[in-house]
Amino acid sequence: MAVSITIVESNDRQLASMARAAGLTVSGTITADDLTSIERQGKIPDLLLIDVRGQEGLPIALAQLKRRLPSVGVVIIANALDPALMLEAMRAGVSELVPEPFTQHDLRAAVERVLGQQAGPSDQGNVFAFVGAKGGVGTTTIAVNVAVGMASEMSTGVLLTDLHVAVHGDTALLLGVEPRFSVVEAIENTQRLDAAFLKGLVVKAKGGLDVLASPERPQLRPPEGAQIRSLLERLVANYSAVVLDVPRSDFGVLDSLDPLTAVMLVVNQELPSIRRAAQIAALLRQRYGKDKVACVVSRYDARADIGQEDIERVVGLPVWAVLPSDYRKVIAAANAGKPLVSDANSRLASSVVQLARRLAGASAEPVKRPAARAAGRLGGLFSF
Repeated sequence: MAVSITIVESNDRQLASMARAAGLTVSGTITADDLTSIERQGKIPDLLLIDVRGQEGLPIALAQLKRRLPSVGVVIIANALDPALMLEAMRAGVSELVPEPFTQHDLRAAVERVLGQQAGPSDQGNVFAFVGAKGGVGTTTIAVNVAVGMASEMSTGVLLTDLHVAVHGDTALLLGVEPRFSVVEAIENTQRLDAAFLKGLVVKAKGGLDVLASPERPQLRPPEGAQIRSLLERLVANYSAVVLDVPRSDFGVLDSLDPLTAVMLVVNQELPSIRRAAQIAALLRQRYGKDKVACVVSRYDARADIGQEDIERVVGLPVWAVLPSDYRKVIAAANAGKPLVSDANSRLASSVVQLARRLAGASAEPVKRPAARAAGRLGGLFSF
């Protein structure tokens, strides 16, 4: 790799050898005090590899140096993904953090990400968004359990992201995890949101699912559309599938879900839900195209006055899944902080897993409609 790398104050004599063995060009080693005079050197390095293992924190002069030389990349080697160190690193302009244990491959990959010299373009992951037609239709429960179902089906990474920034989100609660960071830290640091930093922001849930949770305290201002787009671009570069729990009331977020594979509009068999779904569906079709938008019917009752055919006709979207009602098991799973799909004897869990498989396969096949029946209550209420 034709770039110049300077190692800063390392007590590990093997670090330079490891870097060279990884194909990196190490121009020399300096102390933390030498950072103040690095600009006066004959050649400014392309990247600083700073070893903070055994140190109390980052070199004091690093933040000022980055302000003067923003083009110089910074990778730090640390004992672990310590939250306090990560925040300090973000503020100082560090691009990558490599925790122990690490290999030559890890070191080279971190440098390549910083310098934008990856060996080749990587495939982007898929983005699946879940939006409720109205409150109380079970959108978060479905998003959480679809994400868990995907994680169990796929051999590569799946990330659940809770975009409820200005209101409370419940994804972490339903999974029984306690995140140290939230999606807000990711949104505010998208320019440095590489694999190492992202790994420190997410929390691991059962089944191998990564979770980027909503903040403990809602923010006064919702994120801007450009921030959401930038965030998703970084997420799909690191995960094969990203599942989004999207607030229905924030049209700025609804308009910014690029890149997007599919968006599921969650409805139930209630007239207010169907009416609102028709309005949101029109916006989503116009923004993302009809092929990327579909319905999921929660708490489905085959005997209800409003049937699947009514919903498809009025909302104007195909139904990709009908999920039966199982109130007791949903409440029990939520109170226990356990995914509903872990219950092998639940018809609802089985239906959610089928939806997860359909999405993971990017299949646009709608759910088979029931046998023809008389028009429901919606027969004469709407015309499109």
